[in-house]
Amino acid sequence: MFLLVFEEENPEFWRAQGAKALQAALNRKLNTNVAKNIMLFLGDGMGITTITAARILKGQMHNQSGEETVMTMDTFPHAGLLKTYSVDFQIPDSSSTATAYLCGVKTNLNTVGVSAAARNGICKTQKGNEVSSILKWAKDAGKSVGIVTTTRVQHATPATTYAHSASRKWYSDADMPASAKKEGCTDIASQLLKNTDIDVIIGGGRKYMTPKGTWDPEYPRDLASSGKRQDGRHLISDWQKMKVGKVARYVWNRTDFDAVDPDTTDYLMALFEPGDLRFDVERDPTMDPSIAETTEKAIRILSKNPKGFFLLVEGGRIDQGHHASRASMALHETVAFDNAVAKGLELTNEEETLTLVTADHSHAFTFNGYPFRGQSILGKSPLYGKDMLPYTTLMYGNGPGYKVVDNKRPDIGKVDTRKKPKLWSSPVAFLSVHSFLLSSLYSPTFTCSFPLCSLLPCPVALLSVLSYLHL
Repeated sequence: MFLLVFEEENPEFWRAQGAKALQAALNRKLNTNVAKNIMLFLGDGMGITTITAARILKGQMHNQSGEETVMTMDTFPHAGLLKTYSVDFQIPDSSSTATAYLCGVKTNLNTVGVSAAARNGICKTQKGNEVSSILKWAKDAGKSVGIVTTTRVQHATPATTYAHSASRKWYSDADMPASAKKEGCTDIASQLLKNTDIDVIIGGGRKYMTPKGTWDPEYPRDLASSGKRQDGRHLISDWQKMKVGKVARYVWNRTDFDAVDPDTTDYLMALFEPGDLRFDVERDPTMDPSIAETTEKAIRILSKNPKGFFLLVEGGRIDQGHHASRASMALHETVAFDNAVAKGLELTNEEETLTLVTADHSHAFTFNGYPFRGQSILGKSPLYGKDMLPYTTLMYGNGPGYKVVDNKRPDIGKVDTRKKPKLWSSPVAFLSVHSFLLSSLYSPTFTCSFPLCSLLPCPVALLSVLSYLHL
């Protein structure tokens, strides 16, 4: 429990902090340079409640109270809010939002890199309605480009940088209906090689790249980790053949990753898991690098281009932790993501680099119960409910954490929730969906290093970014 610091009882302590912040804002010089580089850090599902809770957790991980902690993303000179929705739904998903902020076009739920004229899962509506992304625009302008994610590289957010698909779920050809293949649509993994020449690809998703039955190098006895492709293609080998004459490295483990020399490497494909990467707190550091480390490697490779680079870094498992009602996992992922932001700022020059941190949507994630200052963010409220049972400070409006027996919820009085229980409580027995309970309509925060942020919807914010690139 946090003990009140004596100086916080003095009004001058707070006034001095306010004066210092005001003076810093007055002394700030407007950066009017044209951005040579862009780093877009995307926290998937990282709404305002998630940022607040993760900020406290980050401080408490360093034996601090937590509430006064300043995350790296908090230090950016400009901040704003984004209004999110898809063309056909009030609450969007990661593919429709990614199409908005990467392509500048709002679209329908579950579709990737296509306009709203395309329909979810209907191949024939995809043709002629493809929209390109800022990654492609940057590549066409002669810049180097890369994607770093904690999910599979074929997942909604990274896929939107290079793919066009009527369904975000068409990861490999095995995931596509026969009708879609007959009509000429192709899977997302194959488009990773075909559509845009991406310099750095880091994440998971090995099994979508290899023929059905191909043993995974890390989990050879796990059938679920083996290759899925039905067309017999080995996309990793195909990628290597496409890079003849260049220094192109494919790696799947920490040892080989560390051996990659950024100064001599032209292309890097690093796929550390058959599917999504492990949650950061469950990650084996001897096998898989952190998101901060993968971000560093990507920047060091891409920054060799004198024309600059575009890099998308996604903290994708923030979202997946929330979907599973695993608040601890989601928050630790957010802290790891913030560390990647810090690494990105450390390795680049803000005079020539536009750095943005944002989210695509929020979750039905609430922060309640009047906890005491310094109380574990993963702990329980000091108050009891009307049923005289305790409840956690963090809760979900819906999700798999719902447990009611004989009209009573479980008594968690003797449960140490700080030790990462599998599920946080939820009053509604639905699968977790994206929502905006405490975050309001204007949910994901949007922070950046250039003065373009305000109350802007995604496409407008994107166009503001492009004006700095002169693309």
